[in-house]
Amino acid sequence: MNTRTALLVTMIVALPAVAACAPHMQYRTVHPDVCISREPKPSPECETHALQQLPSGNGFSYLLGFIEFDDQGQLWDRNQMSDVLLKLQTEAATRDLLMVVFVHGWKHSAAPGDANINTFRHVLANLSDTEAHLARAANTPARQVVGLYFGWRGGSLPVKYLENITFWDRKNTAQKVGHGGVAEVLSQLEDIKLTKDSMVCRDRAESKNNDTLCNSNTRLVVVGHSFGGAVMQTALAQILENRFIQTIGPAGRKSDVEGFGNLVVLINPAFEANLFTPMSDMAAERRTYFPTQLPVMLVLTSEVDAATRYAFPFGRWFSTMFEKTHDRRRRNAETGQTETISERNANIRAVGHFEPYRTHRLYPTTEHTREELKTAGIADSIRMFERSSRDWVCDGPGSKITFGDVVLERTANSAGRNPFLVVQVDKRLIHDHNDIDDPRVIEFVKQMILISSHSGKPTAVNCNIG
Repeated sequence: MNTRTALLVTMIVALPAVAACAPHMQYRTVHPDVCISREPKPSPECETHALQQLPSGNGFSYLLGFIEFDDQGQLWDRNQMSDVLLKLQTEAATRDLLMVVFVHGWKHSAAPGDANINTFRHVLANLSDTEAHLARAANTPARQVVGLYFGWRGGSLPVKYLENITFWDRKNTAQKVGHGGVAEVLSQLEDIKLTKDSMVCRDRAESKNNDTLCNSNTRLVVVGHSFGGAVMQTALAQILENRFIQTIGPAGRKSDVEGFGNLVVLINPAFEANLFTPMSDMAAERRTYFPTQLPVMLVLTSEVDAATRYAFPFGRWFSTMFEKTHDRRRRNAETGQTETISERNANIRAVGHFEPYRTHRLYPTTEHTREELKTAGIADSIRMFERSSRDWVCDGPGSKITFGDVVLERTANSAGRNPFLVVQVDKRLIHDHNDIDDPRVIEFVKQMILISSHSGKPTAVNCNIG
């Protein structure tokens, strides 16, 4: 078979796949009206709305907004963004918010019925219940839980098996999305938080309250899965690098590292370790963090995620063939040793599979299967939060923090309370690239959100007590 014939055959074979391309469209076209649903799963009519109010199932409710982006990374409809943000600004004027952003990854979208949307709704409902009970226990007003789902075309070829060849194409699109409208929307959301903080400062000044903490209880958490992690890394990397240096505290004195919002969570992120190098280097060079230091970024990668462990480096090997790299040396302040980092390996391996940058391992405490597990009750979840918050304050090299049915163990060469957590996840918790439904992992992420969003002034803790 000559080259021309082979090319013709390839084109003929590919025609059905091209015809079956995933639709490039906006799904949530109705706004600014909020669709109020009485059921946890909204009606088909409600699914067209960019703003939804949904019940948690325990007498509470949460808001869910959709903001969508096209294949060039731009907003599908600026009015959609404006209407969603206006609703949040209106809510924030009268109460505190807990805003949680989720950016989906490979093979997903904002289409009604997408599995990632269903999982996100479950997490928001659980958070809403926990927030209400924590507020009741503290005798404070409950925060309004708000979910923001960022939708983009995560799958361009919805044909079984053939869809796997879109891995590298979607990586490029994810980075376009990160460079495009996502950065603007994230900045707008953080501005809502900062505006609320400034209102608290003004009110305390007018009441002559000498409390030096001017932060409100409004919090912002962003979560990215798969290429959604690449979207977030692209949009936030330089912001996080700058804020590691410009720490909170007096000028000229290193204090707590500030992140973006309150926490960035990346699950099975599909981007090369080299892009994480500045943050890893800065964190490794600093040995001590204050007891008030909170987590800034949490990267979770399954040890058996074939997409990022095998397919990703395979594609990167070809795409970086002619790039020049060298071995770098850096000093690890915790061990006092100089480490050699292979820039070539960091350039082809996904961040979660690059061992020199790893800080933790997450594994289950029991051998129970997922089907045997029960979702943690509200009371158990609150007790877990109280203990895990104390354990985070006492965190150190090699320490273990138990979160219900899982243990987070820090490596011996990572400083305690290092705010950039790169975690290898046991295969029993996350089975593959798109598996993010394990209740133990969901509860763990929820606990990290609570630690980053509920902690205030440090309390006296005896770290020698088990």
